[in-house]
Amino acid sequence: MATTSVQGTMIRHMNLISCFRRIKARIQVWLFELKILEMTSQIVFDGYTHLTLHNAEEANITSNTRMSLGKIFWSCYGNLEFRDTGTENRSKFNNLSYCKGIEFEISSSFPTNNPNSNLVEKYDFVTGAEEENIQGHMVLDSFAEAHNPQSDSEKESEEETDDDEDFGVLNSFRAKSNHQTSEAEKVTEVGDDEFRNHPLVREVCRLIQHRQAWNPDLEGNLRHLLRSLKPRQVCSILRNQVDERVALNFFYWADRQWRYRHDPQVYYTLLEILSKTKLCQGCRRVLRLMVRRRIEMQPKAYRYLMISYSRAGQLRSAMRVLNLMQKSGCVPDLSVCSTAIFILVLANQMEKALRFLDRMQRVGIEPDVVTFNCLIKGYCDVHRVDDALELMNEMPLKGCNPDKISYYTVMGFFCKEKRIKEVRELLVKMKMDGNLMPDQVTYNNLIHVLSKNGHGDEALDFLRESEEKGFRVDKVGYSAIVDSYCQKGNLGKAKEIVNEMFTKGCLPDVVTYTAVVNGFCQTGEVDQAKKMIKKMYEHGCKPNTVSYTALLNGLCRSGNSSEAREMMNMSEEDWWTPNAITYSVVMHGLRREGKLAEACEVVKEMVTKGFFPTSAEINLLLQSICREGRVDEAKNFMEECLSKGCAVNVVNFTTVIHGFCKEGDLEAALSLVDDMYLKNKQPDVFTYTTLIDAFGKSGRMEEATKLTEKMLHKGLLPTPVTYRTVISRYCENGEVEELLKLLEKMLLRQEFRAAYNQVVEKLCRFGKPEEAYKALNKVLRTASKTDADTSHLLIESFLEKRLPLSAYKVACRMFNRNLIPDLKLCKKVNERLILDGKQVEAKRLMMRFVERGHLSPQWE
Repeated sequence: MATTSVQGTMIRHMNLISCFRRIKARIQVWLFELKILEMTSQIVFDGYTHLTLHNAEEANITSNTRMSLGKIFWSCYGNLEFRDTGTENRSKFNNLSYCKGIEFEISSSFPTNNPNSNLVEKYDFVTGAEEENIQGHMVLDSFAEAHNPQSDSEKESEEETDDDEDFGVLNSFRAKSNHQTSEAEKVTEVGDDEFRNHPLVREVCRLIQHRQAWNPDLEGNLRHLLRSLKPRQVCSILRNQVDERVALNFFYWADRQWRYRHDPQVYYTLLEILSKTKLCQGCRRVLRLMVRRRIEMQPKAYRYLMISYSRAGQLRSAMRVLNLMQKSGCVPDLSVCSTAIFILVLANQMEKALRFLDRMQRVGIEPDVVTFNCLIKGYCDVHRVDDALELMNEMPLKGCNPDKISYYTVMGFFCKEKRIKEVRELLVKMKMDGNLMPDQVTYNNLIHVLSKNGHGDEALDFLRESEEKGFRVDKVGYSAIVDSYCQKGNLGKAKEIVNEMFTKGCLPDVVTYTAVVNGFCQTGEVDQAKKMIKKMYEHGCKPNTVSYTALLNGLCRSGNSSEAREMMNMSEEDWWTPNAITYSVVMHGLRREGKLAEACEVVKEMVTKGFFPTSAEINLLLQSICREGRVDEAKNFMEECLSKGCAVNVVNFTTVIHGFCKEGDLEAALSLVDDMYLKNKQPDVFTYTTLIDAFGKSGRMEEATKLTEKMLHKGLLPTPVTYRTVISRYCENGEVEELLKLLEKMLLRQEFRAAYNQVVEKLCRFGKPEEAYKALNKVLRTASKTDADTSHLLIESFLEKRLPLSAYKVACRMFNRNLIPDLKLCKKVNERLILDGKQVEAKRLMMRFVERGHLSPQWE
């Protein structure tokens, strides 16, 4: 048995030596190809575990060369340790980590001191399965980094300091000739349309569509097909996916497969696909994976990431991509700069966009018409159209003439403002200066913009003008004008346009008819809308869901919700399918008519069809049910919606709790709060405010206090409504001392300057000025106009109670806080004091005004 073990050990040892010899040969060939192996450097293999490249520094081995050496070793073994020949420091070299050393050794597979000892049976050399495992770990490492919220949050939390943060990448630009294009970029420019119908591509797409029913056999088939695919076929597969997330998941799955690596053009294709979506995090992970795989980074890779961030509304993150470019050493091109300017325009930072333009020109990047069009759009968005026109005049001086998009952008702004004279002047300028003839696209654009902004007459004028010039306006242009007239309620003019379409052979489509149907419904002419639906069938134009939804909306507005529901139930016979908006229209119509049971049935039917009402729609229905006193039904309906997956939130629970409170069933309200915790719905400050108000109304102040303290304990910040509710209920029940203690706790969590003012005012309204006087010292802290008004209210309250001496004390305290009381009010106090025999106090009060110059000494 011992002999067999030794023989096995020796065989493993010989295999290992053979493996290292192959590695040595590969390194030598590679080094000679790079012309870096000189007489001063040589490779030594000690026969066991070490490969040493001596005199690496003299051989001028750069960091990239060391990385490539490590890459060769990793591809043959996978878990290595490096050691610099001049030091004794060692560190793990796992999964292509950055390597500075040149001497490598196996970390745990073979003991260096005793080659005949028992081996740790990890692996002798890398088999196919082990290589797949290693590569899979590399992908997981990239995912781990991509999913690390800390690293992302640290990068996203950086504040903008100055322009250098975003503009620094321009400093790395060096003027290059336009014909210099990398080989990788040439490859990625090749189209893949001819591969979309390839049998392999179709089969892979079919398997991906059945991903929900995947089993080992199907996945094995897909893995087998993957190895036969060409890069452009993989690109076609990615483009064929309707859902971009499916394309991203397929990309990750393929990247983890054994003996397969994505071609660079696959990465760029996926980035292009993701740039058309809001999946900015997925786009960033793909970019990180490209960096890990040492794929040549082109500027358009970063441009795709910037576009994806901008689509997701993360404009600050989009500009930070420029910092990533600068750190990676990738030189920006004109497309990246134009994208950056467009993002700054979207962020309403026109001045910064202009500074960016100036900086890019200084480093030698000349803007093109796309760049200027971004700035023109920015000027128009901030209503600086004069600056946009000035920029258009300067463009020829900079060697870039405006194109039609430039003129269309400014014309669009003028159309929105109904400045038709300026539009016609631009049309002439477009023809004379730019040698750009207005065509059908020009007039269609003007017609659509004018119609969209409700200027139907002006749009019709341009339609007539285009017809005079021989252009044929299609049904889309007519439909836009018809819709504009219908929105304005001018249905007679809309009918004329529709009849004109028939006479000119331009048959109206479903969009045109639907606009007329909607117009009739908005003006209450539902019968005419029904006739229009019938006329659609007569002319061979089948109404769609939008057409019927417009009609149902008109029926519900006219109080015929039951008829609308019957028509919706007959949808299958009429060959149209209601959508979520259709159900919502009918549900709200029934709700407004008080047919709440039918409205609830519509919601249930809606859910069974796969459409879910929003929490706001559910809340409106719950409010209507609670308003009729059927709170138990509202609770049951809400729980049923929750069980069927509807978006029931804390607002819906609060609505039902408020219903129980109005009915006086406080125990049921508290029970529903407990149910919220069971349903993983946390009560918010409005929930607690509702309960505090209800318990205060019923005089159960102890429970109200506990609820307030519980709310504060949960970290919920009281709102002004909460303060008003607490103050009103405690003052109503005369719990002033308890109120002041509670207010101190609340003010520690959320400042509310008018809190004590409201306490005094409420106590005065409840006829308790003596209690209000106790809180006056907290009111007169800021000496503001609000404090003066509160004090005046307290003085009036004392006068109503026939306590002029107390009113006098309030006025004196105001003087002490440098607040001047109202003179007319104090004269009333003076008269009351005299009637009560308090002449000294009365005279002293008036002397206060004399001393401050608000009353003459001869005031008597």
